[in-house]
Amino acid sequence: MSMIEKARAAADALAAADAPSAEQRRLTPEAVAALDGIGVLRALQPARWGGGEAHLAEYAETVIEIGRASASAGWVASVVGVHPWQIALFPEETQEEVWGADPARRIASSYTPTGKIEKVPGGYRVSGRWSFSSGSGICSGVILGGIAGTREVNGTEYPDFVSVILDEGDYRIEETWNVAGLRGTGSDDIVVDGVFVPEHRGQSHVYYTHGLGIPLPGQERNDAPLYRTPWAVTFNLIIAAGALGACLGFYDQWVTETRGRRTNYGQLLREEPVVQNHLAEAAWQLDAAVLKVKRTASELMEAAERAEVPSLEQRAFWRWDVARSANAALDTVQALMRVSSGRSAFLDHPLQRKFQDAVAAGSHAFLFDDPLAKAWGGRHLGAEKLAAVHL
Repeated sequence: MSMIEKARAAADALAAADAPSAEQRRLTPEAVAALDGIGVLRALQPARWGGGEAHLAEYAETVIEIGRASASAGWVASVVGVHPWQIALFPEETQEEVWGADPARRIASSYTPTGKIEKVPGGYRVSGRWSFSSGSGICSGVILGGIAGTREVNGTEYPDFVSVILDEGDYRIEETWNVAGLRGTGSDDIVVDGVFVPEHRGQSHVYYTHGLGIPLPGQERNDAPLYRTPWAVTFNLIIAAGALGACLGFYDQWVTETRGRRTNYGQLLREEPVVQNHLAEAAWQLDAAVLKVKRTASELMEAAERAEVPSLEQRAFWRWDVARSANAALDTVQALMRVSSGRSAFLDHPLQRKFQDAVAAGSHAFLFDDPLAKAWGGRHLGAEKLAAVHL
């Protein structure tokens, strides 16, 4: 059974755990067990560590299927599930520390550089607060992002955005996740009080972007094409997949509700041509969004298999394409919500939580598509002033 088939088989269990996860503001043990059974949390981990080393298209589609049943589970599957891919780029010493005792160990993250990462002799000094660490309560470590001075690559100096990996004893989780959407993700705050992180547990994103193609330590042994895809595009892809799953979950619920819903005058809405048109348009938009995300995943892998370093313009287009797809899906959800009757505003309405999940997912910073449109459009037109985004 493929990973996608396992996700579909687990749909009922995931759906049953969705409301309890939202209630406790983190995934239930049953939801986590379902994700482990599917294999999605280790899908991008190198095979030599017992991982799936899966194709990105299979991973993205699996995340979408999980999110269709439970938006929170799909979101955690996307963001926690992609971390083994990044850890595989770190030195062997780091991988051994993370996975040596427990290859199934889960690592959370928060990349927005709100805390402080300072370069010091032998490593980094880390302190401050990071928010939106999805799935942190089911993980035993975290990747944090920050700017540690500057770094020169190919003769140009750049702000040195780095990722550092901390063990669970090096930070604390503050439960701040009291939100309207994606409540079950447990995206709490991470607080660090001046912890030293050795150099081999840090990696510069300058090499992921401006230095793409320069060999990274982990690629020596993890030499599959999967580990040569660009970081920013890969992460944008999985975030888009998480959002699409949430949008499809809303769509499924809308169809279920509308099949039996009647107007105030007793007429079945399913018989109304305008309602049928709303459904057809929504199905088309969502299908197109999914196809675009899967296409990008396939193109990423094909470029990696050719050992090709994609141009900045190509990377900008990929990021724009998947982010715009997620936004188009969210626009579809909002259009359907507008024709869902006033009762959908009640908190206990079957559509309300799924609507909030889709809105929350679509609000991720990597899905803000205006600068991505400029980043690609400017390059395609030969403009000199270009939007500053990670590529």
